[in-house]
Amino acid sequence: MAMKTAEEHEVGISCFISDLPGFRGILKQRYSDFIVNEVDRDGTVVQLSSLDAPQEEPESSQENGTNTSDNVVSYASQIESFKSLAGDSDAVLLEEFINKINAGGEDGVSPIVLSPDSDKSHRKAMHNFFKENFKFLVTDVVDGPDASSKCIRVRLNSAEPNNKGKNSKKRKERGDKPFDSRGSENWPKNVGKFLRFHLYKENKDTHEALGVIGNMLSVQPKSFGFAGTKDKRAVTTQRVTVYKQRASRLASLNKRLFGIKLGDFCYVKEGLCLGQLLGNRFTITLRGIVADSEDIIKASADALGRHGFINYFGLQRFGSGSLPTHLIGAALLQGEWKLAVDMILDPRDGEKSAIAKARKYYKESSDVVGTLKQLPRYLVAERAVLQTLKTSPGNYLQALKSIPRTLRMLYVHSYQSYLWNHAASKRVQKYGTENVVLGDLVYCKENSTGKVTESVGSEYAEDCSGRYDSNNEDEISGEIHEEIDSVKVVDVEDLNSGYYTIDDVILPMPGSRIKYPTNHIANVYEDLAKKDGISLTESVHNVEDFSITSITGCYRRVFQKPINFEWELLTYSDSNKQLVETDLDKVNKSKPMGTVKQMGAANGKNEEAFDCIRELESSNDVVKVENYSEIAGEEIKLPHDESLSGSSSQDSQIALKLSFTLPASCYATMAIRELLKTSTSVAYHKTLNQ
Repeated sequence: MAMKTAEEHEVGISCFISDLPGFRGILKQRYSDFIVNEVDRDGTVVQLSSLDAPQEEPESSQENGTNTSDNVVSYASQIESFKSLAGDSDAVLLEEFINKINAGGEDGVSPIVLSPDSDKSHRKAMHNFFKENFKFLVTDVVDGPDASSKCIRVRLNSAEPNNKGKNSKKRKERGDKPFDSRGSENWPKNVGKFLRFHLYKENKDTHEALGVIGNMLSVQPKSFGFAGTKDKRAVTTQRVTVYKQRASRLASLNKRLFGIKLGDFCYVKEGLCLGQLLGNRFTITLRGIVADSEDIIKASADALGRHGFINYFGLQRFGSGSLPTHLIGAALLQGEWKLAVDMILDPRDGEKSAIAKARKYYKESSDVVGTLKQLPRYLVAERAVLQTLKTSPGNYLQALKSIPRTLRMLYVHSYQSYLWNHAASKRVQKYGTENVVLGDLVYCKENSTGKVTESVGSEYAEDCSGRYDSNNEDEISGEIHEEIDSVKVVDVEDLNSGYYTIDDVILPMPGSRIKYPTNHIANVYEDLAKKDGISLTESVHNVEDFSITSITGCYRRVFQKPINFEWELLTYSDSNKQLVETDLDKVNKSKPMGTVKQMGAANGKNEEAFDCIRELESSNDVVKVENYSEIAGEEIKLPHDESLSGSSSQDSQIALKLSFTLPASCYATMAIRELLKTSTSVAYHKTLNQ
């Protein structure tokens, strides 16, 4: 059975703070209606202000991305010797692996797993052979398909200073975070090794945009660092770092990029990692507003600014396509490895026909090799699983472990979020939204400065459809991380003192080191987990990545108020008119006429040509990033609904413009939900355009 996209109530999103009536408004009718600017740790809103490269650049860095000073080393004789030791199939596998390394391919550094081997002495001989003949590679042992066998895994040696396996491809040791260093051997010592720039993108997600840029630079995606992923259907600006690349080279890409611009370049000593941001500044325009009166709109907007919203994890956390990621997370916590693999590979509703065909083919044939030939490269999780099953049939646990850690951990985090949402709803239903109650959890003010530490997570930060592993060792899920002793249970003395308010109430993300409330809300976690066959205190297996007892856990505020909240009502008559200026619009206005090409201006439709990859309205899957010359299709047209004054769409209509900042990991769509009192699902808002 094909999977279906989760509905809000299914993932615990069911309550509101205010009892004001909602009204009709279309979210993201045009992607320029949803503008996101990252806020860095200094509180500065990240904006695109210049497309020009700085004048001073490292003179000795090479212009192209390939180091031509070294020739690719041939290992034909060593592979021939390896064939006599390991057999033909493993020799072919190793040869392909080394060829990929030398070719600088996107998947070139992915480890390979050799055939199962139950002979320990033979495995030792294999290890020694690699040490003597392939110093740029390292080996270790992983579990085989059955209890008595083991497999040797081969990967690049990130610590080898004279790695000659791939055009002198080395890894920068930075907390075990590798970077693609081709073309950077002569980098000046007085210049920061990372180029930081502002990435402006329209109607594509962060991984997608960086995939395009990486292809044009001929560097691997792991060369890039960023603080958080941003929405796909939006106009966003964020900071990105890339390892040892010249600003002039990136600036020169602007004339070839569609829907992407790069600017505000500078060289820095450290690359960005997930979580290095305070939050995001949103500018959201809701079109086609229909309400009984303007007073309702004004009262609702004012209430959102004063009282905020329930800080739910939005639907994106659970997979914005038809991928119920919390269910996969539950299977992992249960130790149901084959079930989890099946969920990742099984057919889903609404996917591109080519992907649907590949999934159906595997479901019916179990042909791993044939499926890999059909499956797009950007489906990282699926391809990683199949690649492992190709070499180790039936080893479902190893297949799951082969998924990049930052991606596979999202499944477990999704299940944690599922429990948290349900607990938050029960807290609102049972105790309301006005007062702290006995047994609530709060941060202990006398033991802390009151400063909240937040980490990465914007609207699509938790989307599991990402194509690439980030260059971060651990996925930072974006909740509030505090020491356990800074959290306390509200007692009678606290209630009498009035020291804590409703804004202080927090709930835990389940883990081994967190406290639970001592009121009825604690039962929500236990009852839901028990229903799914999961214990929150004991693990049914010893696989740490997928064990609730190996996850530390953290906390998250139940209620969130928008920061620097502003709103205004706009009128418009042209449904194709852009109502808010983007960063690129402002750059274009500051440039002499003709200096910056206005994208899409030829036919008078500014937004149609913005997208370099056709948007798939029926699917969350993205086409291959190589196809960046393809132009997007038509925007959704505004329906002929009645405006507040009762006139047709050819006359003036009402839009509501909202501007506010949220800490990282807070979902702007949940603020909009509080305002409209309607679902935030893509499917629902599409119906408003019909």
